Amino acid sequence: MNRLYSAGEGACLAHQAGSDSARGSDNRPGQQMEAADPPISNNDGQAIDAIEVVDIAMVPGGGELLLLKCGNEFSIQFGADELMGSRDHISEMALATMTRKRLGKDGGHVLVGGLGMGFTLGAVLRTWSSGASVMVAELLPQVVAWAKGPLAHLFGNNLSDPRVALRVIDVHDVIIEESERFDAILMDVDNGPDGFITAANDRLYSQAGLRSAYAALRPGGIMAVWSAYPDDYFAACLENVGFMVDEVKLPAYIGSIDSWHTIWFAARPDHRAGLAA
Repeated sequence: MNRLYSAGEGACLAHQAGSDSARGSDNRPGQQMEAADPPISNNDGQAIDAIEVVDIAMVPGGGELLLLKCGNEFSIQFGADELMGSRDHISEMALATMTRKRLGKDGGHVLVGGLGMGFTLGAVLRTWSSGASVMVAELLPQVVAWAKGPLAHLFGNNLSDPRVALRVIDVHDVIIEESERFDAILMDVDNGPDGFITAANDRLYSQAGLRSAYAALRPGGIMAVWSAYPDDYFAACLENVGFMVDEVKLPAYIGSIDSWHTIWFAARPDHRAGLAA
């Protein structure tokens, strides 16, 4: 789970996981989360801004995705768990920049799984060339609406970039449609390699799903998978379908020494390169 706001830095304090104000039908857009008694303050005794529910998206299969605002910061949360925040996004950008560096080229076709707050997409557009094409697959229409509405300041002009094609679709359905199309597949559709938000995401990380991703990559292409936690078993699954795997841990936020995110870089070997040599 990402950190949302740090009280120690004088910012907003995320509401506690499991609090009644974070769940279910009691939350309504425009409503403020229930205030504590006495009012919440940080370690310096400074008052902390109230947390507002900006909007709610229903997730297929059950559950709610909450768009929260606290001061000038935003968070997307599933139930009591934060998925991403506007304050800390080092690893989300690294998902793109480190993949681009490993590819050794800045053109070709890129698939971004999950729109989120647009930090991965923005990093793709800054590091790939003007000749690249970028498809973004986002499951929830309301997440797209947030990108064009309350989160528009985070996206800037990225969604209107001529390289970008945004589809409201399950990224799994894109992957299984394609054969040797993508040079890079950047996956940040859940909190890690499992179906945390929706059970359907398990398809992506099953052996069948990973084989489909392997087939959708061009030889030499890379699938990068973001996770809020380590998973030794997942690295083995990637290797079992033929990927060459590099696992990297990154700080969850600037200055973190005890909270880490994980990215797996899974490369499809290019056997043609050996033949050409």
